[in-house]
Amino acid sequence: MENSEEIGLDFIIDKLTNSIENVITGDSFATEISILTNADLKTVSKKNGWLFS
Repeated sequence: MENSEEIGLDFIIDKLTNSIENVITGDSFATEISILTNADLKTVSKKNGWLFS
């Protein structure tokens, strides 16, 4: 049997929904949670339109 490592996720859930929800407008957006790879990380930049605060 192959050994596997458990990966923990670190984020706060304030309400259980089937999608991401804008709490101000009530709009909801289709949501998929997946593991971020190093290749993905290279594309997440301000130059490519991503903005994080």
